[in-house]
Amino acid sequence: MARRGNVEIEGLDNLMRTLRTLENIPQRVATKAAKKGMNIAYKAARRNAPVDEGYLKQGIILKPEKTRKRGKKVYFVTLDRGLNHIFQGTSNQTVTRWNRRTKRRETRNKTSYYPASQEYGFIARDGRYVPGYQYLRKSIDGYKREIEKTIVGVATEEIDKLPRN
Repeated sequence: MARRGNVEIEGLDNLMRTLRTLENIPQRVATKAAKKGMNIAYKAARRNAPVDEGYLKQGIILKPEKTRKRGKKVYFVTLDRGLNHIFQGTSNQTVTRWNRRTKRRETRNKTSYYPASQEYGFIARDGRYVPGYQYLRKSIDGYKREIEKTIVGVATEEIDKLPRN
């Protein structure tokens, strides 16, 4: 039991020792745990993606965030930029906008992004709304508990494997 001011906190010394130990955990522990957890979302996104020609499923990737903060690792389930030439297109619909720089109205063809239209939905040519599949959102929301358990489980296993001082 530790005394801090007028308050006695039971187990505070043990907690402080544990926190100091956690500060020295290698980056590979965080990386492995985050990757295993997000692999669940990645596989779910690929499984739930709508299939027309298969490019959408093929284009889903697991990408790490670039960070310099030690002990932190973030992965994104995102779309491969290398396939943008397939995913992006222009339609024969036009968009008119005011250009602030030239002080004129501009008319250009409307650009569409196929993965976004499949995720969020789109307006069909006949004017009706076609709802999206939300395959990326469901890959996180539907497996949230499983992802959390996997991350904590892998991190715990890796920490237990570390040599004790």
